Amino acid sequence: MKILVTGGTVFVSRYTAEYFVKKGHDVYVLNRNTRPQSEGVNLINCDRHNLGNRLKNIYFDMIIDVTAYNEADIKDFLNALGNFGQYIMISSSAVYPETNPQPFTENQDCGFNIHWEDYGTNKINAEKYLLTKLPDAYIIRPPYLYGRMNNLYRETFVFECAEKNMPFFIPKDGKMKLQFFDVEDLCIFIEKIIESKPKNHIFNAGNPETVTIEEWVKLCYVVLGKVPEIRYVTSEINQRLYFPFRNYEYILDVTKQMEIMPDVKSLETGLQQSYEWYKDNRELIVRKDYLQYINNNLV
Repeated sequence: MKILVTGGTVFVSRYTAEYFVKKGHDVYVLNRNTRPQSEGVNLINCDRHNLGNRLKNIYFDMIIDVTAYNEADIKDFLNALGNFGQYIMISSSAVYPETNPQPFTENQDCGFNIHWEDYGTNKINAEKYLLTKLPDAYIIRPPYLYGRMNNLYRETFVFECAEKNMPFFIPKDGKMKLQFFDVEDLCIFIEKIIESKPKNHIFNAGNPETVTIEEWVKLCYVVLGKVPEIRYVTSEINQRLYFPFRNYEYILDVTKQMEIMPDVKSLETGLQQSYEWYKDNRELIVRKDYLQYINNNLV
């Protein structure tokens, strides 16, 4: 297939582009060429809002839109495209209001989420515009994505704490649940959608099992063969000062995903792969001041 991936230089979009190159497809990436490009991709060096006629005469069998964050992103991009086959947008679980009953299902109403603010509502508007113009498009709503090429300071933060033999500071009692989806599984799920062409066009996607904060931290330490010394932060400190996730617990119902893709990668395996990538790519991580805050305020 001839595939267009928006982005292509960071985490999800980069992994997606390289995944489909390895599968033997003709992969194009759309970005402004401000970062190194992956081997084997065809670069379209342009902003998605200023494409002109660059894409009008190129037919793509599949478009994987990883970098659409609002209605304008979709509108300008669609106006610039010529003919194409299937369109898949990577959206977010942030489209569900925190007040909805959990686990969130695809047929629930979307709306403002106090924890995600404009990010969630912008994704909602992008989804709505896309489906208005392309009713046959597919939308995937993952929880926290992780795995190889993750440059966000999440599991890599825990890995660094483990490497330094530091205690790990956990918000409250550590029982808040997290749900994850490995970036490779996301790509496999995209393949499954293309193969099966399901009638449903909106999918939650993620591991069916959740883990608590404490369980997740321990799994990260296990990757390095270590056991963390857990310290609980019971004071009302904003946990984003020392911990990489919001104070927000949610669960997605992924029944429809599992009907198409019954097997997903274990969190243990995904974290091991993430660490192996991180060891050779430490300079790519976008770090935050968690360690400085911990050393100045919690140790």
